[in-house]
Amino acid sequence: MKRVALSLIASAIALSLAGCNGDDGAMGAQGPKGEQGTAGQDGVNGQNGQNGQNGQNGQDGKDGSNGANGAGLIRIATVPAGAEVTGLFLNDAGDLFFNVQHPADSNTQTESFNKRPYNTGTVGVLTGVNFNQLPRNIVSTPVPASTAEQQIVMSAVGQYQILGQTGDTFAELGDKGLAGGLGVHYGINTKQEIIKNDNPDFNGFISTGENSGYLFTNWEAYPGGVSRLKMSKNTQGKWSIEEAMMVNFDLVHGTAANCFGSVSPWGTPLTSEEWIVDSAVDTTTNPEWNNPDDHNTDEMEALMAPAFPNPYRYGYIAEIKSPTATAPEAVKHFTIGRYEHENAVVMPDKRTVYSSQDDTGGVLFKFVADQPEDLSSGTLYASKLKQDAGLTDPAVTGFDIEWIKLASGTNVNIEAWIAEYDNITTADYVAGKTSYISMADVQAWADGKATYPTEAEGGSPVTAGKPMDNRVAFLESRQAARLKGATAEWRKLEGLAINHNRALEAVTGQDVVPGEIVEKAYMYIGISDIDNTMIDGKGDMQLSSRVKDCGGVYRAHIDTNYNLTRIEPVVMGGTYRSTLSGAERCDVNQLSQPDNVIVMQDGRIIIGEDGFQGNNTLWLYDPKAK
Repeated sequence: MKRVALSLIASAIALSLAGCNGDDGAMGAQGPKGEQGTAGQDGVNGQNGQNGQNGQNGQDGKDGSNGANGAGLIRIATVPAGAEVTGLFLNDAGDLFFNVQHPADSNTQTESFNKRPYNTGTVGVLTGVNFNQLPRNIVSTPVPASTAEQQIVMSAVGQYQILGQTGDTFAELGDKGLAGGLGVHYGINTKQEIIKNDNPDFNGFISTGENSGYLFTNWEAYPGGVSRLKMSKNTQGKWSIEEAMMVNFDLVHGTAANCFGSVSPWGTPLTSEEWIVDSAVDTTTNPEWNNPDDHNTDEMEALMAPAFPNPYRYGYIAEIKSPTATAPEAVKHFTIGRYEHENAVVMPDKRTVYSSQDDTGGVLFKFVADQPEDLSSGTLYASKLKQDAGLTDPAVTGFDIEWIKLASGTNVNIEAWIAEYDNITTADYVAGKTSYISMADVQAWADGKATYPTEAEGGSPVTAGKPMDNRVAFLESRQAARLKGATAEWRKLEGLAINHNRALEAVTGQDVVPGEIVEKAYMYIGISDIDNTMIDGKGDMQLSSRVKDCGGVYRAHIDTNYNLTRIEPVVMGGTYRSTLSGAERCDVNQLSQPDNVIVMQDGRIIIGEDGFQGNNTLWLYDPKAK
């Protein structure tokens, strides 16, 4: 501040008053005001005060998707006790089909809509809701609490309608019914019933009109099969069955363990044989198949009786051609390889096919057809993975992909090789040897040898000493891939899924998806168990055991030529609690052994569980929540 000096007169008066103690005299007249004194210098600024303490962080806002655990998960439905969720399929009209596989036969509860208990394999659909127009504010259905809730299908939206159950004959349809029963399989030559299948799996809907079509369903057993239901929907969204049949596979020697599947871009169902190939990761292939003392294959032997089955006739992707014809034609595509197929997905180019092997030590395969819409000829590849450096936790660890070419082939040529094993029987079995392709054969092929090894060198009696060919790549695909350097370490590599329109728009730039510009598209992959060969500290996959049997879902980016270049985690189950038992090992509000997935038009994904929860869940997950 500026200081003002006192005038001289004021100073004199002040001094005289301060210097004596006498009586004050009378005040004189006020003198004239003195001149303004010279301004003083500015004072120095004071030091800044200390900063106040930061306030506490506010709480995170709730996830906009209203998920059960704040991670974008919505519990769309639960299935009855003992069952897993299978057969996920979403058609263009927004109908969501899914099945109740092998529910407990002790379930007795019914509800007013179906009036039937869920105590056997069940094929069904959610009615009264269009999943292609599903809002994002859906609230999860509760975890079943009462015994009654635990024995039925509970859903957050819609009403589950039973379309058919194991053994249903649809007698009310007369000659359009199914005399033998839904999911019942017979011997090709004996025509005798072998098994009544309790395991409906894949569903694929082929539309014939706005509210009508054919529903194809896989029945997973040994032997397996596919049913076809002709259906129509009324104005209230309820379906009626008009015709029922089991597809005839006799001309392709029957099928084995039809698991998941897909519908090709040209409208044909692709059913997957999850045939147990018995090709362990590092041991001799098919050593016991024709052992007369091995009774694990009795049901497959009954399929072909009195002939003995050739194992190389099973383990493929089969295409059901002319699906709406009176008698659909089935063709097995040996070109896509032989292994435990979970399902195959065809890209919008109608040539590129990805297929998963559901086993311990499995491989992710790719097939590229020579011509669009024709899977009978092309080239088979296997994936080689490179794990992200310095990462092991499944929730954050991804893999780069390299594709290794195995071989090119045609169905015709491969079947000629298969036929060479048709006449092998139990009489040809020799303990300690194999009547089929041996590991020495596979190694010789991988090493580029000119001829197959002799029997003395460990070769098969069928090919011993003969010129080398590519049968190994197509008939023992996992071993061929492994010895060529591919990654054979997946554990329970389950369903693969894309949204055709999203993939097409992302790759071509065409305006296909209404109201959204899709610049990146992905193939989603369900993994039931992240354990065994994925966490053993060996090879290309060296993940931690934190998630283990709770599993998770991955995605793979679809490149400009429909090639997959990288796999990364999307949503994982919670921490696996090995000290607990039963359903408690995985959090009921998070994934527990996801099996199959489908991708909605808006990019959300639907996930079905094959876990050990009291009631497995059908989840809806929004990747945008990540």
